[in-house]
Amino acid sequence: MIERYKIPKNTVIHLFIFTLLNLSVVASENKPNIVLIYADDQGWKDVGYQSQLKFQTPNLDRLAKEGMTFSQAYANAANCQPARACLLSGNYTARHHVFAVTTTKRGPKDKMRLEPVPNRDGLALEDQTIAEALKAAGYATGHFGKWHLYEKNGKGGGGALPSQQGFDVTYDSFGDGPLPEGAKGNFKGPSSDPKGVFDLSKQACNFMEKNRDRPFFVYLAHHAPHGPVNARPSTRKKIKNPYQACVYDLDASVGRILAKIKELKIDHKTLVIYTSDNGGSNSQKPLRGTKGMYYEGGIKVPMIAVFPGVIKAGERCSTPIMQIDFFPTFLSLAGAKTDKLLDGQDLLPLFKGEKGFQERALFWYMPGYLDKPKTGSRDKAFRTRPVCVIRKGSWKLHVYLEEWILDSKDKNSQALELYNLEQDISEKVNVAGSHPELCQLMLQAMENWFEEMKAPMPTPISKHKSIN
Repeated sequence: MIERYKIPKNTVIHLFIFTLLNLSVVASENKPNIVLIYADDQGWKDVGYQSQLKFQTPNLDRLAKEGMTFSQAYANAANCQPARACLLSGNYTARHHVFAVTTTKRGPKDKMRLEPVPNRDGLALEDQTIAEALKAAGYATGHFGKWHLYEKNGKGGGGALPSQQGFDVTYDSFGDGPLPEGAKGNFKGPSSDPKGVFDLSKQACNFMEKNRDRPFFVYLAHHAPHGPVNARPSTRKKIKNPYQACVYDLDASVGRILAKIKELKIDHKTLVIYTSDNGGSNSQKPLRGTKGMYYEGGIKVPMIAVFPGVIKAGERCSTPIMQIDFFPTFLSLAGAKTDKLLDGQDLLPLFKGEKGFQERALFWYMPGYLDKPKTGSRDKAFRTRPVCVIRKGSWKLHVYLEEWILDSKDKNSQALELYNLEQDISEKVNVAGSHPELCQLMLQAMENWFEEMKAPMPTPISKHKSIN
C-alpha cells in the first residue's frame, strides 16, 4: 500500500521558488564574464605586434598569441564621444545623433558650405545600453574610467550618467582617487600613476573579485594614451619617447587585469576584448590620416579577443568588423534578448571560426565639421568636412556632402573618393572616375541606408552658391 502525504500549500510554493532560484544560479554559472578594455586614441599601429616591436606591449602581444587579432577592426567614428555612443548603444551615429565632441561646427565658419546637423552631447536616457541589457540578464556591471557621454544641460541634449544607464558600479580616476561621476577633461595624476591606468585597473580587479561567483561585465575605459601623454619615471628612463612610454604603462595595467583573471581561476569562462575608440593622434603610416579623419588612419583600430575554448590561440581575422557588433555579440553570449533595434552583427561565428557571419556594407556618418587639419586631411581648413563613408568588401567610398548636395552629382563629381583598400591601403589613388557603375551601386546603398536610419542631413547655407 502506498501512503500519500499531502504537502502543505506554503511548502509547495517555497519548493517552487527554491527550484527557480537553483535554476537561475545554474543558468548564471553558464554565462561567461565579459571584460572590455577600451583605450583612448590608441592607433592601429600603436601595439608591438603590429609595429614590428616599435611599441613595447608585451602583455598585448601575449594576448594576441593567446587569442584572435582583427586586422580590419573599426571604430564607428573618428573621435571619442560618438565612438563611445555607438559602442554602448549598438547603433550608428545616424540613430543617436552623437556625431562629434561637443559640436559639429568646429573650424572656420566662413569656409563652411553647409549648416551641419546639430550634435547631441550624449546618449539619451531612454537609449538602452549594453550594460542595461546585460544587467537584465543577471550580470553585475562595472564601468571604470572615461565616460564622455554626459553633459549637464548640454545644448544638444545632455546625455545620462553611467549609473543611469545600467552600471551597478562606476569609478573614474587619474590615479589619485575618485572623480565625480561623469567628469570630463584631463587631469595630472601622481608620478606613480600619471594617467590613472593602474588605479582604474585595480578597481576593475576588485570588482571582478567581488563578483567572481556570478557573471559580470567590466567596461574598462582608459584615458591613456590620449594626450597629454604621461608615464611613470621608471618607464621614461626605459623608453624615451613620451607616447611610447605612455602606451607601455597602459600595457602594464592590462597585464594586471589578465593576472587577476587567472588568479581568480575564471579565465576559462571570460571573454576579454581589447580595442581603442578611434585612430591614433600620431602617424599611422601606411594608413592615411589620423584621429578625426575618416580615412583608415582615423577609424581603424587594434583589436584582440581572447576566450579559451571558443577562440583558438593565434588566430587572425581579416573580416571587417565594427564596434556596434559588440552589443549583439554580448547578448548572444549572455543568452539575452532585447527589443532594441541593433545595427551590428553577432561576432561569435568569427570567434569560433564557423560559417554564418554575413559580410555587409559598413557605414560612417559625420554630417559636420572638425577643425585642426593634419597630414592626410582632404584640405587645409578641416580635418573632415560633412561626409558619409561606405566600405563594401575591399572598396571604400567617401561621399563629401558639400559637393554632393550643392554641386554636380555626375561621375566626375568632386564629392566622390573611391579606393580599393586591397591595392591601396594608403588611400592615395582616387579611382571614382574610372568606376562609375560601382560608384552608383555604392551611392544607392548609401541612400538606402540614409532612408533606413532616417538620417538627418546638413542643409545649404544660402550665402554659398553652387560652383557649377
